[in-house]
Amino acid sequence: MSEQTLIAAILGIVEGLTEFIPVSSTAHVLLAGRLLGFESPGRAFEVLIQLGAVLAILGVYSTRLWQLFGSAPRDPSARRFILAVLLAFLPAVGIGVLAHDFIKTVLFESPRLIATMLILGGVVLLFADRLATNARVHDVREVTLPMALAIGFIQCLAMIPGVSRSGATIVGALALGADKRTAAEFSFYLAMPTMAGAFAYDLMQNRAILDGAAFLNVAVGFVLAFLSAVVVVRWLLGYVSRHGYAVFAWWRIVVGLLVFVLLSGDGSGV
Repeated sequence: MSEQTLIAAILGIVEGLTEFIPVSSTAHVLLAGRLLGFESPGRAFEVLIQLGAVLAILGVYSTRLWQLFGSAPRDPSARRFILAVLLAFLPAVGIGVLAHDFIKTVLFESPRLIATMLILGGVVLLFADRLATNARVHDVREVTLPMALAIGFIQCLAMIPGVSRSGATIVGALALGADKRTAAEFSFYLAMPTMAGAFAYDLMQNRAILDGAAFLNVAVGFVLAFLSAVVVVRWLLGYVSRHGYAVFAWWRIVVGLLVFVLLSGDGSGV
């Protein structure tokens, strides 16, 4: 195994461990890749290995998804929930396509921006976690269509590296009245079309620059992202129901501050 493939394996584990918790997997993978000297053509690797995390949540939620779609023809609440997830997905489609090149070529290359967003996002998450005491939505199927659409627009903030897709959707859901478990679970459901769409679009955009070595790195990162994400998905809902999101907020702040400390030196690692 080459050094680059070993680093790809490490980054795959980082992706899987951080994708569904509100700490920004993109920030962690980008920063870790910089520290380890990993080269990604067109920054495609960071997006393509997310497919492993998508398949992880599809696997863990396969029974629930089968029941949801199986009951949809006769259950209005199931149909409404499917529509809610699709509505929440739509803003990311339009904004993601329009801003794709700017995000990949400018925002992905700014460690200071990433560190700033990690810290600001951590502070916001701390406040959201402490204020989420009067929740009125206690089941993911109770998310209304307007609420879902609002969460979808809030999710678009995560196109800025360091914000966190799951963090944005969780904070949005908490602010709009969901309890802590429901916020995380709706983030899971919304991740499926959002991440699958990002994977498909990025693969199409970068298919010409992915050579055999790049495909090997993506495959290794994908497998390890899948395995580590399965562990996180099975664990997260129970954890946030009991303990909330404070530990993730403080982690974001510490990592962001650490990046600024590294940048204040010679900057060679970041």
